[in-house]
Amino acid sequence: MALKILSVFGTRPEAIKAAPIVRALNETPGVESRVCVTAQHRQMLDQVLELFQIKPDYDLDLMRDNQTLAQISASIFTHLDPILARLQPDWVLVVGDTTTVVTTSQLAYYRRIKLGHIEAGLRTHNKWHPFPEEINRRIATVIADLYFAPTAWAKANLLREGVDEHAIEVTGNPVIDALNYVVQQEEPSEIRALVDRLGIRKPNGKRLVAVTAHRRENFGQPLENICHALKELAARQDVEIVYPVHLNPNVQDVVNRILKGTPHVTLLPPLDYCPMIHLIKHAALLLTDSGGLQEEAPSLGIPVLVLRETTERPEGVEAGTLKLVGTKTGDIVGEATRLLEDPIAHAEMAKAANPYGDGRAAERIIQALLNSS
Repeated sequence: MALKILSVFGTRPEAIKAAPIVRALNETPGVESRVCVTAQHRQMLDQVLELFQIKPDYDLDLMRDNQTLAQISASIFTHLDPILARLQPDWVLVVGDTTTVVTTSQLAYYRRIKLGHIEAGLRTHNKWHPFPEEINRRIATVIADLYFAPTAWAKANLLREGVDEHAIEVTGNPVIDALNYVVQQEEPSEIRALVDRLGIRKPNGKRLVAVTAHRRENFGQPLENICHALKELAARQDVEIVYPVHLNPNVQDVVNRILKGTPHVTLLPPLDYCPMIHLIKHAALLLTDSGGLQEEAPSLGIPVLVLRETTERPEGVEAGTLKLVGTKTGDIVGEATRLLEDPIAHAEMAKAANPYGDGRAAERIIQALLNSS
């Protein structure tokens, strides 16, 4: 009898990390693979499904404007449970720390279905940073039956919390598997045109500073500080700043008020995953509060300044590929200036080894599932 596995995800970051696993499961003999998307993020999810040629078996289509965490949680509970009841999979797979993850984990528990948690063991040990992800992943840890830790540090976190070592597999992060797939795709025409227009590609051309900043804990004054830092950096004559701006009004309002019309700052709508990766390939420096980009950029040799007070990915800080700079304007400007002006400091970060994987996470995850069933 085939091993029945249901992969559940709902946001773009989840889809990116799940995609290599879903594609590999479809090619694994003895596995009946099914995919359910909650569509917690609709548009951003769909472009990843198209990029990786994944057609969900179940699409809950739950995204609504301005819905609260409680509302999306309630919707997932009521719409996913009947699917689990009918399908009765042997395993449910979840990825990361979203609302989709925490609610799916609880439903799998209620239905006595085994749960595999991909990207298990990330911690800041501060329940408010990031919010609500830190608590979401801790709850998933309590429920899961098999843990796919991206690094030895993540495994150590799980062991400290009493997880059985035999249930933990250190796999690397499947985001590197996805990245390797995307960098082999042709550079999108929109990115080719952008870098040519800004003069980034030319010999001795300007240096690209790529930016993403959209996390809840940075709403308000922290994001204002970040934008003032970008405005100060844009006064340099040797850089071009490109910032794809999240659609959330808490981000749009602040960014447009402070940065719109600033010379050497290009504000874009959110980029699909493939264009975003190809844009970052051209960057001299990445400023971000994203989680996934902290893992992806080092594989491309791009130094990363993390616009957060804490990170659940300290391996990159220890390896030298990341540096936590927080959200104070002076700190951001100072560290970015140092990397732009000090070739040795820049090279040390650019050449540091990426601790997040070798691009073979999906095959390790699938083998662990087969061995445990």
